Amino acid sequence: MHQLPSLTGIGHPENSRLAGAPAGYLARQLADFKNGARKGSANMVTFAQAMTPEEMKIAADYFAALPIKPWTRVIETDTVPVTYFLGTRRMPLPAGGTEAIGSRIIEIPEDPARVELRDPNSGFIAYVPRGSLAKGQLLVAIGGDGKTIACTICHGPTLKGLGEVPGIAGQSPVNIARQLYLFATGERAGIWAVLMKGVVERLANEDIVAISALVGSLGP
Repeated sequence: MHQLPSLTGIGHPENSRLAGAPAGYLARQLADFKNGARKGSANMVTFAQAMTPEEMKIAADYFAALPIKPWTRVIETDTVPVTYFLGTRRMPLPAGGTEAIGSRIIEIPEDPARVELRDPNSGFIAYVPRGSLAKGQLLVAIGGDGKTIACTICHGPTLKGLGEVPGIAGQSPVNIARQLYLFATGERAGIWAVLMKGVVERLANEDIVAISALVGSLGP
């Protein structure tokens, strides 16, 4: 999370989807931001530190009750629009042009003007390298060549969550990749983060891109 999600809880590439997440999980994340276990967002740390346990519960219950909807289209490609950063958001260059995607995920608004207004009906396109979805399927379903374990073990058979473990299907691929990196480096800590660190610490950049692409392409 780099900016506050909208009140719909759907999220953007620079923050996480909160809608439909287990209330217990959301409350735990707020507590982790407050106690310093979870880093990566100065805004969230500031907000969490100012919240009481009761306020955390109210916020968690609110977002947990919100509906989830498809928000990001994942497209495999060799070339992507030339982009630039406007604050923390990647935007298409107004002058146009294309460039090679390389080993990146390039996620931009479907309609830049509408997204800047936080229009809850205008989502994103995530461009990923060709072959990412097939490679991601192998890693997500069976752990690939032993680099990791199947995501379905903890996140459920359709990756839509299991108990207090949140659903990741349909999340922003950029945000998924960011969280995997934070788990791997230890910047995202907390009681359950230790389990994720062991899962992701041996993944290469290409693996993280593939997993994030596949997970983001699924229906939420």
